[in-house]
Amino acid sequence: MKRLDVEFEEKSAEKVILWGWDTFKEKIALANSFGAEDVVLTDMVLRINPQIKIFALDTGRLPQETYNIWQILEEKYGINIEPYFPEAKRVEEMVKKFGSNLFYKSVDLRRLCCQVRKIGPLNRALLELDAWICGLRREQSITRRDIKKIEIDLAHRRIIKINPLADWSIDEVWDYIKKNKLAYNKLHDRNYPSIGCVPCTRPIKPGEDTRSGRWWWEPPEQKECGLHLQKE
Repeated sequence: MKRLDVEFEEKSAEKVILWGWDTFKEKIALANSFGAEDVVLTDMVLRINPQIKIFALDTGRLPQETYNIWQILEEKYGINIEPYFPEAKRVEEMVKKFGSNLFYKSVDLRRLCCQVRKIGPLNRALLELDAWICGLRREQSITRRDIKKIEIDLAHRRIIKINPLADWSIDEVWDYIKKNKLAYNKLHDRNYPSIGCVPCTRPIKPGEDTRSGRWWWEPPEQKECGLHLQKE
């Protein structure tokens, strides 16, 4: 894997995706959270092969703007983005025990909510895959500055995790969107660079880190839901 890390570090995002498709075929998929990076990757992936699976995690608390871009992408490309929902019983038990806004009470309860609403569905989505594509960039936060374009996902059966935009700047993301006239999540026009669930996302102020609007009541090193933590 270290050889691949080095080999692909200087390769373009398109070449990284093409390698993923050539290597894993129907066992690879794009995880789409409908932010700017993911509309770029959706366009790239479907240009390479329209048959590549795309899935999304519907936590039940996404903003309407996210559902809007979800529908726009499906209609534009003639695709179905496969939804994965949290288990209703687990959500019911969690809310009954801790309340609807448990995530504000402690880091542990916020992580529980992410576990139920996001990580559980992701685990199901990845069960039949050997690789997945993500929109992570090193520039996004201190928790992501060491990601590789191709790496082993220690948290998910050691399958391959592909981050084609790892070395992209936010300007490069928006240059691609504008050049290719892509639709995007309209919350970006309201200073939301990173978009998650409604209660856990706010717009940022000038000069703030792009992830500062996510779980803003927690320290920077805590700002991960668990989807991308590299733990055995």
